[in-house]
Amino acid sequence: MAGLESLSPWLIAYVALVIAVAGWIQGALGLGFPMIATPLIAAVTDMQLAVVMVLIPCIATIIVSILRSPGFAGILRRFWWISVVALLGAAAGAKLFVLFPGFPYALLLAGVILFYLNLERLGLSQWPVMQRNERSFGLLFGFLGGLSESTANIAAPPLIIYYLGIGLQPLLLVPAMNISFFTGKTTQFATLASSGIATPEQWLLTLPLAVVATMASWHGSTVRSRIDGRAYRIWLRRMLLTMALILLAQVALRHLQA
Repeated sequence: MAGLESLSPWLIAYVALVIAVAGWIQGALGLGFPMIATPLIAAVTDMQLAVVMVLIPCIATIIVSILRSPGFAGILRRFWWISVVALLGAAAGAKLFVLFPGFPYALLLAGVILFYLNLERLGLSQWPVMQRNERSFGLLFGFLGGLSESTANIAAPPLIIYYLGIGLQPLLLVPAMNISFFTGKTTQFATLASSGIATPEQWLLTLPLAVVATMASWHGSTVRSRIDGRAYRIWLRRMLLTMALILLAQVALRHLQA
C-alpha cells in the first residue's frame, strides 16, 4: 500500500487541514473524529490509506477527550464494563458482516438514529425503565455499539442513546463514550498493525498528524468547557443527524455504483 510519502504537498496539506478540523470537533463535542476525517481523506486517496492515516490521530484525540473530561475516574468505575461488552458486539458484528455482507446495516442504523431524534424532539429521550435497569440496558446498548462499529463503522449512536436515556449529564457523557472509543480503536490498531496493512515506517509517518490532531482537539476541548448542558444536547442531536445523513448518502452511493 502506498503511504503518506506518496502524496503531493497539496494533498498532505489537505489531509492535515481535515485532521485539524476533525480534531477540533472531537475536542469540542467529545466525538466525531473518524466520522469526519475518514470519508474526507478517502475521497482524495483510498479507504485503506485513509484508515491508516486517521487511526493514530484518532486515538490521540480520544486520549485528549478523556484527559480533559471532569469526573473521569468515577465514570471509569461506573461504566468500564461497557467496553468489554462492545468488544463482544464488535466480534459478533464482524461475523454478521461476513455472513450477510449485502444486508443494509447502514440503512438500519440511520433509521434507528432518526427514530431516536424524533423521540428527543418529543421530549421522550429519557426512559425511566432504562434508569431503573441501568446495567441491563448498558449490556444491550454496549453490545449494539460494538455491533454498529463492525457493520456500519460508527459506534457512537447506540452509546449516545443509552447515556442520555439514563439521564447522564452531557459533559459526563464525553468520558463515558471515549472509554469505549479508546478500547475499540486501540484494538483496531493492534489488529491492523499485526495484519501488515502498512509498514512500521508508514505508521510512524502518521505521528505528525497525531500532533496536529492533539493540538486541535486540546483547543476544541476549551470550547466544550464553556458549552452548557442544553447547548451540548443540541449539538449532539446535530451530530447524530449528520451521522444519519452520511449513512444514507453511503447507501445511496453504493446503489448508484451497483
